[in-house]
Amino acid sequence: MKTKETGKLLEILYALYPSCSKKKMKGFLKAGCIFVNGKKITQYDAFVPKGSTLEIHKENKTHKKCPLPILFEDEDFIVIDKPAGLLSIGTSKEKEKTAYHILRTFIKERGRKEKLFILHRLDKETSGILVFTKNERIKQALQNNWNQLVKERSYFAIVEGKVKPQETLRFSLQETKDFRMKVVPKEEGKLAITKYCCQEQGPCYALLKITIDTGRKNQIRTSLAHIGNPVLGDRKYGGKKEKRLYLHADKLVFVHPFTKKEYVFASKVPSSWKSLVQEKTLRA
Repeated sequence: MKTKETGKLLEILYALYPSCSKKKMKGFLKAGCIFVNGKKITQYDAFVPKGSTLEIHKENKTHKKCPLPILFEDEDFIVIDKPAGLLSIGTSKEKEKTAYHILRTFIKERGRKEKLFILHRLDKETSGILVFTKNERIKQALQNNWNQLVKERSYFAIVEGKVKPQETLRFSLQETKDFRMKVVPKEEGKLAITKYCCQEQGPCYALLKITIDTGRKNQIRTSLAHIGNPVLGDRKYGGKKEKRLYLHADKLVFVHPFTKKEYVFASKVPSSWKSLVQEKTLRA
């Protein structure tokens, strides 16, 4: 729900949900069920600007039994915080160690007759927001109108080297026979637009906030490697060997194709990333 006025959070909640008792609303705040623009807020007097997206995510006790962290669930969507190293969906070599299989098994075990469809994918080594739908019609409508319905899709990444404060990368990409992406002349590939803003520059690494205007395979990794700043841990595209790929999908905003409700999902970047950026020597 969009806020129509600026004010303190608890006062706005009382105005937007008059049927909910004040005691119950305070309980939602204390339990961490209140989200403003996708971020959990527990402070009752937090300042909320006009036009903010405000949601109440009531605790679902079954979520505690899921092996994957569930960020949100309603009648149409279920959203997880995918860990690095887990496939989004099965391949010819792996069918069960995937986010889709784990989540589908969880839904079946809790006894609900619900279907599950993956809306988009994250690379195996990328962590962060991954959305599933419970309705194939919604899935198809979103995928068929992706550029119109998705309002924001952002990531954080740690890259090697020094970077400009901000930049828009426009490259034409093409997949090779070994399933890697490469930059090619304009007429040979598909346009990929990647924008970044440097959040912190360290001696050897930089922390970037990234948004994408297109959804090409590996476009962030390929584009950053092409300018000489590969994602840390991305050996596929020339990065140094690490315990993980330092790429995290932190935010996704889209509009429901039928109800027109705006959904805002957010996942915090690991706190250890900032200290890693300040390391004074390159990792081996």
